[in-house]
Amino acid sequence: MLLAACSRGPQPGAVLDEAKLAGRDGKSFPHAAEDYFHDMDGALVLSPQEVAGRNMWIVWTGGNDRLWDHMTDFTFGAFDLLKSISSHPSQGYSRANRWEYLGLVNEPCFGKASGPDKARHGLWLDVRSKDCAPDPFEDATKYPGVAIGARGKPLGDGSTLPVGSYYGEATGIVGLRLFPNPAFDEKAAKAWDAEKYYTDPQYYNRQDLVRPYRVGMSCGFCHVGPSPVNPPSDPNAPAFANLSSSVGAQYMWVDRLFIHNANKPEGQKNYMYQLAHSFRPGAMDTSLISTDNINNPRTMNAVYDFMARMGTAKQLWHEKLSGGELDNKQFNDYIASGPLSEFFDKASGTVRTPHVLKDGADSVGLLGALNRVYLNIGLFSEEWLLHFNAVVGGKTVTPIRIADAQKNSGYWQATEAGTPNTALFFLKAAQPDRLKDAPGGNTFLAEDATTVERGKAVFADTCARCHSSKAPTPPPDLGLEPQKCAGVGYLACFKRYWGWTQTEAYKSPMRQIVLAPDFLQGNYLSTEARIPSTLLRTNVCSPLATNALGGNIWDNFSSSSYKQLPSVGTVTLNDPFTGALLPYTMPAGGRGYTRVPSLIGLWSTGPYLLNNTVGPFESSPSVASRMKVFDASIEQMLWPEKRERDAELGDKLPGTIDRTTQRSEVVVPAGYVPDALQPLQGTLHRWLPWLVGAGEDITLGPIPKGMPVNLIANLKLRAESDDVGDKLAHVRNVGELVLKLKADLATAPKDASDQELRAKFANLREPMLRLSKCPDFVVNRGHYFGTAEFNQQEGLSADEKAFGTEPVLSDDDKRALIAFLKTF
Repeated sequence: MLLAACSRGPQPGAVLDEAKLAGRDGKSFPHAAEDYFHDMDGALVLSPQEVAGRNMWIVWTGGNDRLWDHMTDFTFGAFDLLKSISSHPSQGYSRANRWEYLGLVNEPCFGKASGPDKARHGLWLDVRSKDCAPDPFEDATKYPGVAIGARGKPLGDGSTLPVGSYYGEATGIVGLRLFPNPAFDEKAAKAWDAEKYYTDPQYYNRQDLVRPYRVGMSCGFCHVGPSPVNPPSDPNAPAFANLSSSVGAQYMWVDRLFIHNANKPEGQKNYMYQLAHSFRPGAMDTSLISTDNINNPRTMNAVYDFMARMGTAKQLWHEKLSGGELDNKQFNDYIASGPLSEFFDKASGTVRTPHVLKDGADSVGLLGALNRVYLNIGLFSEEWLLHFNAVVGGKTVTPIRIADAQKNSGYWQATEAGTPNTALFFLKAAQPDRLKDAPGGNTFLAEDATTVERGKAVFADTCARCHSSKAPTPPPDLGLEPQKCAGVGYLACFKRYWGWTQTEAYKSPMRQIVLAPDFLQGNYLSTEARIPSTLLRTNVCSPLATNALGGNIWDNFSSSSYKQLPSVGTVTLNDPFTGALLPYTMPAGGRGYTRVPSLIGLWSTGPYLLNNTVGPFESSPSVASRMKVFDASIEQMLWPEKRERDAELGDKLPGTIDRTTQRSEVVVPAGYVPDALQPLQGTLHRWLPWLVGAGEDITLGPIPKGMPVNLIANLKLRAESDDVGDKLAHVRNVGELVLKLKADLATAPKDASDQELRAKFANLREPMLRLSKCPDFVVNRGHYFGTAEFNQQEGLSADEKAFGTEPVLSDDDKRALIAFLKTF
């Protein structure tokens, strides 16, 4: 029995992280309070606790360098952060053009590598400027790293692999830190060849290759960006004063980051690139690793006005916690009295909480939401990765338990201890960025006062019901008490609320609120309400996300109230091959809703919608470029007919479908082929040439140019119900698809055109749609408020029609509204 248990490998709840294995608990990782980033965020004066909170946001990675090292294996060599931070000539990108190519923030005080660095194992890494003070977080005496594996041991060439600091070393990119790889022992050091690592696929695609460093990622990597009100003159060479901790990584090219050779033909032929290419700059599928087999890229949030946001949570969003949800830390665990102690009632298990993720799933309190992010970027990956198959899925997902992290992870313990300081930092520092405060901003605010006043009235009537945290008090007979409207009662409450906002009884007092001179002060410009997809009509892939459902990976980080949300009903989608209307019934249990975003800084945060699909992209963070994007994006929002249309189906769709840009294949390089299949590769190529390439890489395809990316990306690889009948039906559906796929691709001519191959895939339409976890392919539709499109009722479901019609704004009203929106 003991041998059987051992053969199963590591088991959830019974593994330790590297810190614990080295005898380190959370108390051995005190958070740094050096005010190194003083000039950021407007050079605010911060308390030591607030400084420590910002430092944690920007340099604390919590041991997740282990995960990002493994990601190279999970992506079959396509993703490699150690290459992303390099400047080797073979790559075609370096520190000099990092902003334009990757959209990553170059850290001040560094220069471009001019050649291989012998002290860094021949790698081409950014070089620290001699006229800058040392990075205090690299002090291994004050912040001793985790001595595990080869760290601190000789490498056989007279050198020793350092243990380093638990903050790692700066890489020259904000939010990425460099750590000695504990697997880089004497044997690995002898096999290491830096030049081949950059230039020889046979070498760098070896699954047994051990790199000398691992790269860790902080929260700041996805959230630090150029300040809208103090942008750098050269975005490749910002000063700290040009950077904001809260604006979000709006310019990051995730496809280029995740596919290291995306600028080369072989990289773009990789279907993984085609998938990542559906992520617009500044958007990322946060469930990419703990995959739910739904491609739903979402913008990397700007974090504004925490004080107002918490006020909205306290007023409106009271949600019940139970079971493992109660293991989330609350402010009450750190303070005994004061305003922050009033957000959790232990006796009833009620938390007053912001809704953080786009689907409103993070709903266990602010600290729990912050802590979950660290897990999602790899903290305690020893445990996390046991609950799913990373990237590819196909395995039953189980919850990661907070109680296990609290017991078995020193890094988690340190993170829980530090996030209250991060919250304090944002309560002070995440202030709105107003256009009037930006250089030259007033030149874009030239509309006369009468036009702006008219825009205020339009905003009050059309937008404020979702996009203002200041509002009239609902009449008692609506029954909108927060406790009654959580969970199962939410949708009925929302419908009553929406009906009230369509009346003059709401609009008249709302106009007075908007016209008040202090309307924007302390206004989060969002209610944080969960809007049903039947009303919003935007792409439903994000609302269909399953990670936070009961029994799924983030079970402990979503409230019981979230898990009890009712179905929003039936939405109307489009067939990706014909454009025909398709009804689709949304499931219950948390899915079907989108949290209202804040409009703070709207002028600086285009393109729009949760996936950045409405509006163009400009790589410059200047005020003029931001306003150029704002003007084009807000026009597409208010005049939907100006939005991009699909290249294949045109006006048969209400928008565009993300399609493959060229013929591609899913490629598993020979070095990553599982050991059990390697002896069979030559035989497989002879008998199945459509599956196994001549070079003995395994290739799945070809996938023709112009195919809807999500037709493949959203395939449900496993049954997600315990019902025996559902499981049998799923097996039958998968079998039908595999047989048809095999027959169709095997019979395709060797020189088949993309059009001929698309015809083969069209034959697979029914089995692929049956297996789709999200059969919605139009990415830029919806949010038609104030437009004639909202009132187009033909083909809509009864659930969509139930919200009635809305007044259509005139062009003059829309222009006036835009004038007011600029002031946000």
